[in-house]
Amino acid sequence: MAKIAVEQPFADVKEALEEKGYEVQLFESDENISGFDLGVVRALNDGNTDQFDFPVISIEGLSINDVVARVEQSLSGV
Repeated sequence: MAKIAVEQPFADVKEALEEKGYEVQLFESDENISGFDLGVVRALNDGNTDQFDFPVISIEGLSINDVVARVEQSLSGV
């Protein structure tokens, strides 16, 4: 199953993704992380996309169910 990085403090998103069977780890916004299949961040801006070596999804304006759906779409290549 895919490894997903979720920006702090979104433990509720982490739990929802874990319920779907994903391996999920929380990270701090200034932390440099790698080795994940996908990331979920608070918001995307020019400064924060360079720190990841994997695709990221912004949680901004989305419900938890919307985030889970976007993650599943991204991982399925749709």
